[in-house]
Amino acid sequence: MMILRLHRTYHPDGTNGLLCLQGKPVCCTIELPWRRNRRMVSCIPEGRYRLVKARYHRHGEQLGVFHVPHRENILLHPANAAADDLQGCIAPVTKHTAPGQGIYSRIALERLKALAYPVLEADEEVWLVISGYVQS
Repeated sequence: MMILRLHRTYHPDGTNGLLCLQGKPVCCTIELPWRRNRRMVSCIPEGRYRLVKARYHRHGEQLGVFHVPHRENILLHPANAAADDLQGCIAPVTKHTAPGQGIYSRIALERLKALAYPVLEADEEVWLVISGYVQS
């Protein structure tokens, strides 16, 4: 089993995160601001979610985030600006450039997939644990 930990910082214009495996950074993340889990406009609630490998019509094969309360089709997919490119999903990025913005998302996503896909292909579980630590 693999446990990825996403530590978030919340801002009015977007949510930035640091995704870690065994305490070591894998990549940064961007998301929409917290807007009480409203579909299409909010990041998902803090919690523990199972990740699965799934094929989606718009983004192809991606990591899906399962059992998000009152939400569906939440993915980890490439995006560099949460407000323009996300509707509740999580985007890995290489570096934050502002709240809810980052660069080199595809590179960060490939790094994440290289870690998670072999675990999933071995029929083992991958979990994402999301927590917040700073509000500004």
